[in-house]
Amino acid sequence: MTNIQPTFRALADPTRRDILLMLRDHDMTIGEVAENFDMTRAAIKKHLTVLSDGGLITVRAQGRERINTLNPLGMAPVLDWLTFFDAFWDDRLNALKSVIEKDNT
Repeated sequence: MTNIQPTFRALADPTRRDILLMLRDHDMTIGEVAENFDMTRAAIKKHLTVLSDGGLITVRAQGRERINTLNPLGMAPVLDWLTFFDAFWDDRLNALKSVIEKDNT
């Protein structure tokens, strides 16, 4: 199984989640991302690095700039992990439904 710890680490911070929401709309440079926060470009760069390490964004060079792009496929391992719990709760809720229906007959 893929190590999803870096992805969860990236998602754990509200600033990084906000950055992901911004990148949903369009690609951005570090400077463009930094304009939306009250922190230094260096701090934003660290957040972007964590997002990249988590597979949630990709970064490409365009001249002197680094363009950050949302990688929606980066969420796939997290969704796969969460799917296990969907099945768990589906089984539990179906069992509860059966008990309730049996008691009502």
